[in-house]
Amino acid sequence: MQTVGFEILRVPRADMHYRFASGDDPEGQDDRAGSARPFAAGSEDLPFKVEVWSEDRSIVEQTLAITANGSIGYAAYYEATREYPNRYITLRHRKRVLARWNPPDN
Repeated sequence: MQTVGFEILRVPRADMHYRFASGDDPEGQDDRAGSARPFAAGSEDLPFKVEVWSEDRSIVEQTLAITANGSIGYAAYYEATREYPNRYITLRHRKRVLARWNPPDN
């Protein structure tokens, strides 16, 4: 069994996404196992997002992770809640909110 590590990525631009692949990936032409390389992705390819919101919860300040895998999305969300304990953080699957940290007072 091969294990693959991951990090929370801070995406500097909204149009830049990364595809993580193992050395066995037929699409990956890179020699390095587990390499990350930029690619153009549609919203259907990477439906899970981890977002950190502004303090007034009006806009998303940072998208910390974008992934196709729900388990990786949840792991990134969990780490974000530890790194930003006083901020509103969401884990989304497309437009649906799956998990919230520090939810709004309603």
